[in-house]
Amino acid sequence: MPAFLWYTFASQRQVARAAGFCGGRLLIDARRTFWTLTGWEDERVMKSFRGAGVHARVMPRLFQWCDEAAYAHWTVPDGEIPGWLQAHQHLSSEGRLSRVAHPSDDHRERRFPKPRLQPLIGQDVNPVSAKKVAA
Repeated sequence: MPAFLWYTFASQRQVARAAGFCGGRLLIDARRTFWTLTGWEDERVMKSFRGAGVHARVMPRLFQWCDEAAYAHWTVPDGEIPGWLQAHQHLSSEGRLSRVAHPSDDHRERRFPKPRLQPLIGQDVNPVSAKKVAA
């Protein structure tokens, strides 16, 4: 768990500084469930982030660390970062499963429990401006 949390922090720093990052949210849920929601200018810049730096180094470890993992991509017309319930609905209908070494029954059955929002343990992630990165 300590390594996972360190990589989470390092990936959060990386994403906030990534070109094309528009904003996002992190949520720590019950049963060691971690939700990530990010918005990007376009798919090209998202894939550039995904394949570089700390994020690229940690993703292969999730195969052993997780018993459930899924993701979904979509375009939101107004550029607003969706809320957790809207994101959950989209994941439930359009999500794809990631490969994991020891899948849980929920993973195999594509059951995605709704995120627990009370108490909300999470934060918004905002892009760091180019000025702040240079300073």
